[in-house]
Amino acid sequence: MSNLTNIQPLEDFDWEGYEKGTAQNEQTRDEQASAYEKSLTGVGDHDVVDGTVIAINKREVVVNIGFKSDGIISANEFRYNPDLKVGDTVEVYIENQEDKKGQLILSHKKARATKSWERVNAALENEEIIKGFVKCRTKGGMIVDVFGIEAFLPGSQIDVKPIRDYDVFVGKTMEFKVVKINQDYRNVVVSHKALIEAELEQQKKEIISKLEKGQVLEGTVKNITSYGVFIDLGGVDGLVHITDLSWGRVSDPHEVVELDQKLNVVILDFDEEKKRIALGLKQLTPHPWDALDPNLKVGDHVTGKVVVMADYGAFIEIAPGVEGLIHVSEMSWSQHLRSAQDFMKVGDEVEAVILTLDREERKMSLGIKQLKADPWEAIEEKFPVGSKHTARVRNFTNFGVFVELEEGVDGLIHISDLSWTKKVKHPSEFTKIGENIEVVVLEIDKDNRRLSLGHKQLEENPWDVFETVFTRDSVHEGTIVELLDKGAVIQLQYGVEGFATPKHLVKEDGSQAQQGETLPFKVIEFNKESKRIILSHSRIFEDAARTEAREARKAERATKRPAKAQEEAPAIQNQAASTTLGDIDALAELKAKLESGE
Repeated sequence: MSNLTNIQPLEDFDWEGYEKGTAQNEQTRDEQASAYEKSLTGVGDHDVVDGTVIAINKREVVVNIGFKSDGIISANEFRYNPDLKVGDTVEVYIENQEDKKGQLILSHKKARATKSWERVNAALENEEIIKGFVKCRTKGGMIVDVFGIEAFLPGSQIDVKPIRDYDVFVGKTMEFKVVKINQDYRNVVVSHKALIEAELEQQKKEIISKLEKGQVLEGTVKNITSYGVFIDLGGVDGLVHITDLSWGRVSDPHEVVELDQKLNVVILDFDEEKKRIALGLKQLTPHPWDALDPNLKVGDHVTGKVVVMADYGAFIEIAPGVEGLIHVSEMSWSQHLRSAQDFMKVGDEVEAVILTLDREERKMSLGIKQLKADPWEAIEEKFPVGSKHTARVRNFTNFGVFVELEEGVDGLIHISDLSWTKKVKHPSEFTKIGENIEVVVLEIDKDNRRLSLGHKQLEENPWDVFETVFTRDSVHEGTIVELLDKGAVIQLQYGVEGFATPKHLVKEDGSQAQQGETLPFKVIEFNKESKRIILSHSRIFEDAARTEAREARKAERATKRPAKAQEEAPAIQNQAASTTLGDIDALAELKAKLESGE
């Protein structure tokens, strides 16, 4: 009570106004409202500010940002931070200062994203090293959580060496550099490899500066490609090209080395500027040609495997790194153009004869036809003139047919030696490629490896018989089989053909004979050598008319002459004929003397 007695009322307090509710005037209320507003944090929509956690339950987190009301955030947005407690400072994003209920709407997730985007951009600009959490694998690389943003880590940017197992990185926290940002799509690309490349670059310079050609180093197989093998020399890589893996041919580098294998290699060449190092593996062993049997010589037989095929020949490996070429011309005695694939294929084991051997140039040519005897060495014994054989038609020309009697033995049947009777315009009319044909050897040209052959000679020359049948002025029935500008071809008996010019095709009624007509023809010329028979249909009735006219004239003269004159006429004619023959003999004798100089 004593304390209360010491309290003195304000002298200027308006008790009457207090009772009436007007203790404060308007000016005083405005001043108080202004002071209250100034005491609050000045914030705007979409700002990111710091707030203090003042309450937490299972569903919500209440945050005070110094505003006139507190904000409520879903507890799900803090699931990543199970240690959150009252009093912690958190970043919040102001979505709306006041909704319909007058509530302050905040978001912690958006605040993190906004701040993270700013931090990521700053990290790219300042080339800052940041930490990230590898969440999972994805196509071509990994997904990394950086400041709450999902960034992409390409597989090629994980390490300086190729990664074969991506899963070992999942769940790890690693250091990265931001290497690329797409502002439009908000894509972020990070790299772990970039952190160690600068250091490795310096190491490479130091290592390359100490390299020398011919130097042998130990390395580890880092990567195997179709064209060679990359070797890690301890901070710097070199390439063993596929041709430098082995003295023999290598189709796949996996046949020679395997990943992570340690082996010795020799430095063949290097480029300090481009930092390229060419390595060799086969150079550490002697060249197979140097170890080739010194007694091996031309004419010896060798065996090997076909390693490469080409149209012009095949390469045979008789020892690893020692190859010889069998040219297609050395595969068969035949002179026909053929491909090497007709004789062998890759992988075949073949026996061959050494044709040439150059140890300095390390070249060798081989042959397989030499394993068989040259058929032309004994051509006269096997295919003597006059002998008969069956040949295979290989090719045609306008002048004849090329045939093969056996592999390496070719011959030509001239078009004139195909048939005695048929006039062959082109060999394709007579036979076909691939068919067999009977032949007789007419002539041997051993130097040019050619035989002159005949087909018609297998039969007797029918023109010896035709000479007695188709005598001059004899008449035969014939059929016009072909009409030409210069005349017609007439088919006669025995399969022989004759020819008649247009003037000899005129019939007795003056019309022209047509193709397909069968008419009588008179032989007006027979030439056995050129196998030519000239015919005429017109001569048959023309000669008959002349004969009839001559007989008529003779009969008319006979009626006008006296009987005596008729009796003496033959004697006079015989005498004239005798005189004429004598004169001819005398002239012939005189001509002979003149020619002999007498």
